[in-house]
Amino acid sequence: MGKPTGFLEFTRELPSKTAAADRVKNYGEFVQRFSNEKLNEQAARCMNCGVPFCHSGCPLGNVIPEFNDAVYRKSWKEAYEILSSTNNFPEFTGRICPAPCESACVLGINQPPITIEEIEKHIIEIAFENGLVKPRKPNVRTGKKIAVVGSGPAGLAAAAQLNYAGHNVTVFERDNKPGGLLRYGIPDFKLEKTVIDRRIGLMEEEGIIFNCNANVGVNISVNDLLREYHAIVLAGGSTVPRDLPATGRALKGVHFAMDFLKQQNQRVAGEPITVEEIKATGKNVIVIGGGDTGSDCVGTSNRHGAASVTQFELLPKPSATRTPFMPWPTYPMILKVSSSHEEGCERHWAIATKAFVGNDKGELTALKVVDLEWKIAEDGRPAQFVEIAGSERTLPCELALLAMGFVHAQHEGMIKQLGVDTDDRGNVKAGEREFQTNINKIFACGDMRRGQSLVVWAISEGRECARKVDEFLMGTSLLETKDASLLQAVL
Repeated sequence: MGKPTGFLEFTRELPSKTAAADRVKNYGEFVQRFSNEKLNEQAARCMNCGVPFCHSGCPLGNVIPEFNDAVYRKSWKEAYEILSSTNNFPEFTGRICPAPCESACVLGINQPPITIEEIEKHIIEIAFENGLVKPRKPNVRTGKKIAVVGSGPAGLAAAAQLNYAGHNVTVFERDNKPGGLLRYGIPDFKLEKTVIDRRIGLMEEEGIIFNCNANVGVNISVNDLLREYHAIVLAGGSTVPRDLPATGRALKGVHFAMDFLKQQNQRVAGEPITVEEIKATGKNVIVIGGGDTGSDCVGTSNRHGAASVTQFELLPKPSATRTPFMPWPTYPMILKVSSSHEEGCERHWAIATKAFVGNDKGELTALKVVDLEWKIAEDGRPAQFVEIAGSERTLPCELALLAMGFVHAQHEGMIKQLGVDTDDRGNVKAGEREFQTNINKIFACGDMRRGQSLVVWAISEGRECARKVDEFLMGTSLLETKDASLLQAVL
């Protein structure tokens, strides 16, 4: 514990951000770095509490008090080694994770919690700057070949871990470049793609092969994979978006959020766009869906120069603070104001879209909406709703973006051709502890297995799945697991 009285002397602070009026003029990251003094103060706030609930709050089991202590002492090599022992990609989670560890922070009982996410980002960036991050090449190769399908966070984590174990890993990615959701779903202003390229380059030095424009089940035969590889890891994500089958859905101007976001990331990267362009410039934009993807659409629309940006959420407006139904250390469903909302957005809660309205050219011109009244269950959660009589109205809209989440992985192609079972929700069916499908040599992890979730959960799934694949091939494994990390922290 670096400073026993640190949590009494310093309060929570976050790095400054470029002013909203300036940052919407470009797609670069806008969160500044802490000064050395501020970073030291924020690390000093960690209490080294008796039972660090942040460990269990983090899906990766990051050993948080220990790396905070190392940061306070400016022992960067130690901090990096502690952090990288449980997290393959802290440069990703340090930028885009909603930080469930902070919700579980013991200090958060009666003070603002530790700035764990920002400290994590600073550790890895300082490690890169000081040359501490080096290719981790295995000393011995096992001769086993593994195919990882999908290069999102789950696939990358599985590939990295399996390569560390000495296996020969090839990652198959159907897009032009690796990264999956990280590259084509998250805007550059939250995660610049040079950060991904830096990590991919490191993984290639470690011996991992990336095969892009490789769509398994389309231009890559599943039979070839089954024949050539000793094990296959399915990490293709949950990619089928939830639709809104209302009247007028086919009008020009109604699009899925991910189509909109992917296009913009391709523009920033200078990649060609081979489909009809989706632009928000000069339009009244309504984003249907109140989650992170919807927020990303808001920020991108502001950068396009939209005439107005509005975001809808079906559920009622959440509380700004914890309620009796959201006690510490659970992850609270409280009101979030993202950096994109700060840049300009009108937000509507408890509202439903009844129809898309268009002109005689088949173009979207408005949305017909209605307000909702929710009945709250005994556990404090919204249970059911009724439409409020007389609240129907139309709102001008030339671009509607559907950001209502994803239902399951794409079944057509690879999944059907492989013959792996799916569960009741349409995800690939694989045991939560074994990650193995009904086909012996095929494993699944990430959103493709558990359904739409967080990047930090995808990394955790990839790591845990890798260990099971290693055990399947070799009989035993030395790869770390979350349970082992937590036990080590306690001891």
